Amino acid sequence: MFQNNDSSFMDQIQKKTNVKPDELFKLANTVSNTNLQDETAVRQLIAQVAKLANKPVSKEKEDQIVEAITKNNMPMDFASLSKMFNKK
Repeated sequence: MFQNNDSSFMDQIQKKTNVKPDELFKLANTVSNTNLQDETAVRQLIAQVAKLANKPVSKEKEDQIVEAITKNNMPMDFASLSKMFNKK
């Protein structure tokens, strides 16, 4: 299924996140089939990602993420995303 470089990349991701590649592909498929304008669907997606990452998401953070996604206002650069997720 993977070529050598792809497999190595996925191995590195698994080592860093403890998430199996097949779970990442399932998540990617879910994201691509989710209506990102639907607040309920976005909340379900956030819950799925939090569970997969084994990281809690506060109600406040969830609300911020939902608002950013549903209003199509998600920052696309890593620095802005990092700043958004690291706010307390």
